Amino acid sequence: MLNWLRRPKYESVERRDIPAGLWAKCPRCAQLVYRKELERNLKVCPKCGYHHRLSGPERLRLLVDEGTFEEWDAELASVDPLGFPEYADRYRQAVQRTGRREAVLTGRGRIEGVEAAVAVLDFEFLGGSMGSVVGEKVARTFERAVELRLPVVTCSASGGARMQEGVLSLMQLAKTVASVGRLHAAGLPFVSVLCDPTTGGVTASFAMLGDVHVAEPGALIGFAGARVIEQTIRQKLPEGFQTAEFLLRCGLVDLIVPRSELKSTVARLLRLMSVGGEVTVDHRA
Repeated sequence: MLNWLRRPKYESVERRDIPAGLWAKCPRCAQLVYRKELERNLKVCPKCGYHHRLSGPERLRLLVDEGTFEEWDAELASVDPLGFPEYADRYRQAVQRTGRREAVLTGRGRIEGVEAAVAVLDFEFLGGSMGSVVGEKVARTFERAVELRLPVVTCSASGGARMQEGVLSLMQLAKTVASVGRLHAAGLPFVSVLCDPTTGGVTASFAMLGDVHVAEPGALIGFAGARVIEQTIRQKLPEGFQTAEFLLRCGLVDLIVPRSELKSTVARLLRLMSVGGEVTVDHRA
């Protein structure tokens, strides 16, 4: 047989696998985005503008001036008061995964030079759920703000009350609402930033009591889920129900601000509410 008829022998080429995690798929446009490009763009899809969720530390870095944040109550940690099945294990896993003890980061810092008390809920930690420790830390944030004469800025991203703590978690709704009331009575402002998602008991308490409600584009904001509501009222809900854009049309949200403009917008709001160097609001108006 002639040599040219023989099947050539090719040396095997080692396949180079693409390292995992280099690309992220956008949930809205389904396009692949280079992860480093996504990070540079503040986790906003450069193709369709979808706002991916941020962790608590990422949110703080976005909002608070570098080197100015002083954390409060970092040592507080939850227990398992009801012996709820698997709760202790899930809590321990959340601590190990995030390196944090709870689903909220609280403290004081400066936002473009304006000092404020800050509370940031972290959806990565048990869905940002509000148990007894989260409620306590949020309430303490408002109470310290009254003592220090500081405005409050919160960033909510939560599935609601932490069901594994039963009525102890539901008590936090009343506790946080009362602490907001004390802030209002002191004439100090409260800017509430609504991120994706802001739902359940967090929506039904402090998150919707701000003097100004600022939402990120496309954020899910509501109490009960859309399917639950439809089954209850036996009606089809409007298109885009419970999105930030829908709530803006209904007057429950004051501003929808893209992530790149959030810090400057919050700082501008705090400056607008300042009188004689101190940030104050007349809540009787």
